[in-house]
Amino acid sequence: MENTEMKKIIDRQRAFFHTGTTLDVSFRIAALKRLQHMIRRHEKEIEAALLLDLKKSSFESYMCETGLVLDEIHYMLRHIRSFAKEQDVRTPLAQFCSRSYRKPSPYGVTLIISPWNYPILLTLDPLIDAIAAGNTVILKPSAYSPACSDLLAKLIHRYFPAKYLTVITGGRSENTALLEQHFDYIFFTGSKTVGREVMRQASSHLTPVTLELGGKSPCLVDESADLALAARRIVFGKFLNCGQTCVAPDYIYCDEKRKEALICELKRQITKQFGSEPLKNPSYGKIINQKHFERIRRLLNPEKVIFGGNVNPDTLQIAPTLLDHVTFEDAIMQEEIFGPLLPVITYCTLDEAIARINSMECPLALYLFSKKKENIEKVTAKCQFGGGCVNDTIIHLATPYMGFGGCGESGMGSYHGKDGFETFSHTKSIVDKKTWIDLPVRYQPYRPVKKWLLKKVLG
Repeated sequence: MENTEMKKIIDRQRAFFHTGTTLDVSFRIAALKRLQHMIRRHEKEIEAALLLDLKKSSFESYMCETGLVLDEIHYMLRHIRSFAKEQDVRTPLAQFCSRSYRKPSPYGVTLIISPWNYPILLTLDPLIDAIAAGNTVILKPSAYSPACSDLLAKLIHRYFPAKYLTVITGGRSENTALLEQHFDYIFFTGSKTVGREVMRQASSHLTPVTLELGGKSPCLVDESADLALAARRIVFGKFLNCGQTCVAPDYIYCDEKRKEALICELKRQITKQFGSEPLKNPSYGKIINQKHFERIRRLLNPEKVIFGGNVNPDTLQIAPTLLDHVTFEDAIMQEEIFGPLLPVITYCTLDEAIARINSMECPLALYLFSKKKENIEKVTAKCQFGGGCVNDTIIHLATPYMGFGGCGESGMGSYHGKDGFETFSHTKSIVDKKTWIDLPVRYQPYRPVKKWLLKKVLG
């Protein structure tokens, strides 16, 4: 798509936004209900597209994509009117006889760039928040998940006018051309490398951004942890979607006294959840494409594999794999794995583990398995991370009642539920001053008595 054509789309959306149509909360509610109807009516098509792109099972497609999107819509429909209301705040005595209030207002024309690993969820979840806040939206899904991207384009264009919502498909050239345009807000989910480029391009227009990135999310297992439960939940979170989850546990950081017992439980859980031959399990997915398959395979050091390690180049599958005797200097610890490889590293003391984690780039998530209250308080207070769980993995993102986002190298800003509404809103601070009285203290000429009165009011 040419730059001029993109500019026309953006100009049409900006003209539509300035009509004030999206300011009406009833209009937003109708749009959310239309989106809800679209997803329910085409659930089977969405499921088929996810199967083509990622070999996701029907159950996983609903649990991790469609179901979460419908939950976000349901939550927003229940709360949108209260979120959109003006909020009165106290007025200081110096502004006597005024009403002070905060007014949520949409930014305008927004751009949402989404990734390939959860192509439905990570496209439609921020879209729901942007609609609820009253914006128009241009969606740019990933070229790496073509079945889902094409389906989203077809459905959005069928159910919504392009002057309100539209989808632009394509690859790097389309992303570059879009980022050269002037948007009122940009929401990006993806890699740190592309995130830096998004921020650089946005800065030329002083466009605010939300960046949802990733990082090496540690999974701490201390000496008090319930190892059977920990292994069960770690295996679920790590190998869901073949490890292609931004908040998957990237590596296990385990108390050295519990390592062998934990590894035994991890092996047992992998076999229990995926079978003795995971690559033959019809519910086990695949790596998105050849490029990522080869990248992950290069990280797979056969000398350190203690379980799994099987690959099938024809189906782009890699079995759930455990690696031992890994150090922080190994290649696998220099980048986010984003695949079904799970290194196990040990620590001597919890303070040592905390210091090591804080010496690395801030992760998107952190997980701690512990029964000790003091350890839970220490780790959650001292470690820097975007969000996480105690005695579980990844489920902190599956709720509209808390914001989800990173910090530092793992991103900025958050969304889901009220946080998502606020992300796509600018809150105006307004003082409505009454006209029936006008105190003369602030006006010249300034006299000593006026300063005395001012000190009494302002302290």
